[in-house]
Amino acid sequence: MRAEIEKFLAYLKAEKGLSENTFFAYQNDLSQMTNFFEAEAKKNNTMPAWENINRQAIVRYLLDLQEKRYAPTTRARKLAAARSLFKFLTNEGMIKEDPTHNLESLSVGRSLPKPISINQVRALLYFNPFFREPTLLLDLILWA
Repeated sequence: MRAEIEKFLAYLKAEKGLSENTFFAYQNDLSQMTNFFEAEAKKNNTMPAWENINRQAIVRYLLDLQEKRYAPTTRARKLAAARSLFKFLTNEGMIKEDPTHNLESLSVGRSLPKPISINQVRALLYFNPFFREPTLLLDLILWA
């Protein structure tokens, strides 16, 4: 399993031009996923292999991440890394079927922006020359 990950990482490095941080995130995420599947195979007395990974195995992995209290954004990133790997493995003919195909993406909520205080508004206005010079402010209003 690790040999296929190394091939995939080499592909990413050569073809995709990823940043160093993104590359290491892929490496970490895929290594963690591999550890999970290897541990599962050991429990079941089976040989760990990518072709033995199915949709249910991916769901168990995602549930494990949730039980370990990984943030939704982290779980979504790890799923994206898994999708990329399985797409690569399928395209290269290393596996017949992509277990992540038609698997729903994890929804990641977005937080609302935090409001700024009145003092912060005043500070912003103070540093804007239009609001410090009344004539500039008048020009801005008249010419707008």
